[in-house]
Amino acid sequence: MVFELLIYEKEAPLAFITINRPQAMNALSNALVEELDRALDRVEGDPEIRALIITGAGEKAFMAGADIGELKDRDFLLARQQTRRRQQVFNRIAEMNIPVIAAVNGFALGAGLELAAACTLRVACEEARLGSPEVNLGIIPGDGATQRLPRLIGFGRAMEMVLTGDFVDADRAYNIGLVNRVVPREELMETAKKLALKIASKAPLAVQCAKEAVNRSMEVGIYEGLAHESYLHAYTCATEDKKEGVAAFLEKRKPTFTGK
Repeated sequence: MVFELLIYEKEAPLAFITINRPQAMNALSNALVEELDRALDRVEGDPEIRALIITGAGEKAFMAGADIGELKDRDFLLARQQTRRRQQVFNRIAEMNIPVIAAVNGFALGAGLELAAACTLRVACEEARLGSPEVNLGIIPGDGATQRLPRLIGFGRAMEMVLTGDFVDADRAYNIGLVNRVVPREELMETAKKLALKIASKAPLAVQCAKEAVNRSMEVGIYEGLAHESYLHAYTCATEDKKEGVAAFLEKRKPTFTGK
């Protein structure tokens, strides 16, 4: 499988997707959306992969928004088609069975912020800037910001970012819960890898179920969420990994999880 607009790498148990349009600030084009979808096929088809890291090529941008050349030609029907397709791919990232970590290496604006928000966790370098500036172009976000931002940082902060189009720096992003960690640029990928490897060392089914339960908490009422948590807890209690985890704890050794 050949990619022109991204780089796919594997260091089991991790996979890496690097958006590779540095000359265009890694802007999201329609062709890139399709390549990203195909790269996710590769990740999901490889049982050795237990975590995915997404970053951008170069030092300027994680992804600095949509491709402006394509945006200027959007009419109503084309905009509906393109945003629904992008939402489909970003939803796929959000719903993956494994954790997806965004290593935000610079500007994450518009579609870039929406891609990062769809990831499970976000690690940013100190120079990162995040924002939803679509209102400055006479439009609103179309790839998920109005829905995911309130869930991440709260209604008021999300509303301010979307209405003003202002950027937030890395420290502000950390303080409002938009990113999980802020580190010097030279430590960004290593920090993301350490976080991914830590999660990858846990029982795969437990990670999958925990991710699903937390995601569901943002979509349903608390009582329905609690019922779903109870079901997933019971499900993990019936796994071989649960037996191994308990045995390893009692025997004071590291567990060997198999995802069964």
